[in-house]
Amino acid sequence: MKNAVQLIAYVDRFGGGGIADLRALLSGALRNTFGAVHLLPFYDPIDGADAGFDPIDHTRVDPRLGDWSDIKRLAGEFDVMADVIVNHISDGSAQFRDYLQRGSASQFSGLFLTRESVFPGGAAYPQRPSGEELALIYRPRPGEPFIEVSLQNGERVTLWSTFTRHQLDIDVRHPLGKDYLHRVLSALANSGVTMVRLDAVGYAIKKPGTSCFMLPETFDFIGEIAALGRALGVEVLVEVHSYFKRQIEIAAHVDWVYDFALPPLVLHAFANGTADFLKQWIRIRPNNAVTVLDTHDGIGIVDIGADPNDRAGHPGLVPPDQIDALVERIHAASAGQSRLATGAAASNLDLYQVNCTFFDAMARDERRYLLARAMQFFLPGIPQVYYVGLLAGHNDMKLLERTGVGRDINRHYYTQAEIAAELTRPVVKDLVDLIRLRNEHPAFSGTFSLEKSDSSSLVMRWTQADQFAELKVQMASAAYELSYSAQAGSRRLLFSSAPPM
Repeated sequence: MKNAVQLIAYVDRFGGGGIADLRALLSGALRNTFGAVHLLPFYDPIDGADAGFDPIDHTRVDPRLGDWSDIKRLAGEFDVMADVIVNHISDGSAQFRDYLQRGSASQFSGLFLTRESVFPGGAAYPQRPSGEELALIYRPRPGEPFIEVSLQNGERVTLWSTFTRHQLDIDVRHPLGKDYLHRVLSALANSGVTMVRLDAVGYAIKKPGTSCFMLPETFDFIGEIAALGRALGVEVLVEVHSYFKRQIEIAAHVDWVYDFALPPLVLHAFANGTADFLKQWIRIRPNNAVTVLDTHDGIGIVDIGADPNDRAGHPGLVPPDQIDALVERIHAASAGQSRLATGAAASNLDLYQVNCTFFDAMARDERRYLLARAMQFFLPGIPQVYYVGLLAGHNDMKLLERTGVGRDINRHYYTQAEIAAELTRPVVKDLVDLIRLRNEHPAFSGTFSLEKSDSSSLVMRWTQADQFAELKVQMASAAYELSYSAQAGSRRLLFSSAPPM
């Protein structure tokens, strides 16, 4: 990946147009700001059961956004990342419609994972897994990961459905599953996409008597996809919310992994006036990381907690009572809005995430928000900025009320007029300046060091030859100093919306 800040956005929610309109925005009002763009699912359709993560046709661009030629033109100006939805396909797909009609006689019958293919019956594994085996299965939603389906030819099958009942799990070990994923990767590579994110890949391999999540066999499977991607000229980013030591393990097997522990650790540091837990993570975290503060999903909690699948109780990065307090702080900072969008309060819920914009999770504190971004940009890795976060966006309570989907609180539909107005806000202008400093200063291609500091402070420094960039933050007071080398000597970056204290 290019060593520059990336934008992550839904095409239709950032400007209200298509791919060509987004390209014009990146080349116009946001020129010289981003080196790459991660397009959230643009496949047909973009408005299914899970905001595009349930493609009916993963090899077709939703015609409301454009076509593959538009992707290719965008890729001619910016590095482009796209999602490969590894684990599942929509129940509206042509493949499933054929299977629904023909059953085992369908040419696609092997594509869909059934309960019986994992628990095949007999003395070793009864056809229906035991309660103990069900309890082991790790799932981001409540209930069993199965749905009963009556096919039109009279057959009845029990299909795996890890996420929603409209997202049917693929048998990625079956030749049809392998061919499906190969065709998706090839379509993306042929259109100029050079980076892919493997969505929900941690759930792709199922095995009786296990959690069916991030198994040793899953690492093998990820390695196979990564090798296929490299052969096509595509780098692979793995998206997994999990125990922090598992993230470190994943990073050793792939090109890139997300640093999902960073957002809650930053919030904890400011809320408690201590950088101890954050600094502990910085010392051990993988450097081949894509850093985020916000994404199209919620703020991860499992990423800093104890291992949920380890009965020995290996501790997380933050003690449980402090994690609980952090969640309550987010709810308080957002005036209770995040509580309405999280857990059982909203459909399509995630058990391990708090749904809220990051700006609102920080109580709309512009100084601390900009410092959080500076901390993100100073960490080793490639920073991604979510489109709502770029504009320091607020919770969209009207959208949440309309859809009842918790994550929609942080998935606002911005019109072009709204974007133009938001780009004039001082906090947004300061953030854009910060992005450009991260992209352009040569020190960020050099060596990183976490400098000594007391427990309430964080000091990060980059050096390359005689070039440097350094960030000092005092967590309790939010006092800061951001200095860097320049032709006329050292300079300081001052946020006009939040000058130093």
